[in-house]
Amino acid sequence: MALAYPPDGTPPHAPGHGHEVALAPRRVHTPPASELAVVVVNFCQWQNTARLVRQLRRSAAVRTGQAEIRVIDNGSPSHPLAVRVANLRGVSVRRYGTNLGFAAAVNRGCRLTAGPWVLLLNPDITVPDGFLDDVLGRAARDDVPADVGVIGFRLLNRDGTPQPSAGPFPSFGRTLAGLCLSRARRKCRVNHGDAKRPVEWATGGCLLVRRECFEQLNGLDESFFLYYEDVDFCNRAAERGWQVRFDPALEVTHHWPLHARRVPPPLRLVTRHALLTYASKHWPAWQSRLLSGAVWAEAGARQLWAKARGESEAARCFGQLRRLVGDIASGRTREAAERIRYAAGFLHPIAAEQDGRTQ
Repeated sequence: MALAYPPDGTPPHAPGHGHEVALAPRRVHTPPASELAVVVVNFCQWQNTARLVRQLRRSAAVRTGQAEIRVIDNGSPSHPLAVRVANLRGVSVRRYGTNLGFAAAVNRGCRLTAGPWVLLLNPDITVPDGFLDDVLGRAARDDVPADVGVIGFRLLNRDGTPQPSAGPFPSFGRTLAGLCLSRARRKCRVNHGDAKRPVEWATGGCLLVRRECFEQLNGLDESFFLYYEDVDFCNRAAERGWQVRFDPALEVTHHWPLHARRVPPPLRLVTRHALLTYASKHWPAWQSRLLSGAVWAEAGARQLWAKARGESEAARCFGQLRRLVGDIASGRTREAAERIRYAAGFLHPIAAEQDGRTQ
């Protein structure tokens, strides 16, 4: 896909500082305190988001006020569905004029809600009727110990087969070994069986978090723009004594996991930034440096290949990735953030091509 860079190399939708707009309508009544807050981060997927919200509202918990739905829009272009969604009872929408990144958007959504549990959902998720009632039922069970801070549910592919949705914490060795595996198996694993079990981390695409745990960790780490923020959160939760569980009793369909999609250069820059950020936080320094060298070499090879094919936009993006590696290795966080904002300006068409394609 052509990235449509202007002649000066500036992204067509480069995020700025922007402003936030609350689209929730004024209501004269005071809603009851909710037990469950659902946070959905939308980015150029209003059709998918609207469909998910309609599915979530088929739960008694929304009608009774036990569950509230908060949609955070991350700088998407204007869309008539935004106002329609905001006018639904039990739903509120907060729009930002810039792409804050997934972690930052989740944090803002969680801080605008109440209740002892927070459920994170991607827009490209399909849930069954009564799903939120079942989530509340699982959270309230007596066999959920007070130190369980994170619960992941079973994810399914579009064809109904199990989707990898949890796994061990990434290490240098596992990351290198993963290069010999399919993309679907590099980061996550399929959890078979019907028994609840502890896992090291579960994907943020459908993740139930105890608010006490979320607040104790100060939310997701906003140095992650997109990807690996869920792994990092579970890692930090475990360090603070919280359990992470996988509960296969509830199932949802995840239509567009990363491993099932193509990865254009801007998205690859974002995913490599996430991996490098995670490594710099959780791996020994020498392993982080080795990973940086490998990513720098990979970006160089891809840049040369793009130039040979006459793909100047892609070559420019891989050049930005090589500079990003140096920024992270040298602790130049401001410069690294600027490069991520640069890449984020090209993510609109990548996200929009999935909109309206869930079933």
